[in-house]
Amino acid sequence: MRTNTDRILSIMKFLFWLVFIGLCIKTGTIILSFIISLFSHSEAASDLYLGLNLNELYQKHFVHYICLVLSIIMLSALKAYIAYLVTKIFIKINFNAPFNNITANLLMRISHGALAAGIIALVAYGYNFWLIRSKASMLNTIPFVEGSREFLFLAGIIFIIAQIFKKGVDLQSENELTI
Repeated sequence: MRTNTDRILSIMKFLFWLVFIGLCIKTGTIILSFIISLFSHSEAASDLYLGLNLNELYQKHFVHYICLVLSIIMLSALKAYIAYLVTKIFIKINFNAPFNNITANLLMRISHGALAAGIIALVAYGYNFWLIRSKASMLNTIPFVEGSREFLFLAGIIFIIAQIFKKGVDLQSENELTI
């Protein structure tokens, strides 16, 4: 008989697979649009992804265009990587003995991915703000690069949870040795 926790975990597993697939599609779409914009006319930069119009930046400051799009790609790829690691936790975790090195290492990798995403989002946000302030661009791509504080906060929380899991692994192995 399945408990409510089992049902919730099954739903969460399904949802994270959807999120992972969606983020992979988003990242792939941005990469493909970016490559097309590099090798074709600047018209491809006018609708890079979901209305992201970087045509003005492409026309006036090509190097800034490349840097900004690469930061958006890296941020999207890191989000997909984090979602992948969460789906991997669902595959690898043993709920009878959840405190194991595999889960602790996956949690640590998630915290590192969230920290990297937070740093990239912070840098991209500052870069976009600098472009607007220096009049190099009037484009506001902040919705595509925001979330730096949230990712840094998430990285801290998951790092703490990973440390708790590592301590749980140590305690569990210590208990097994005393028995």
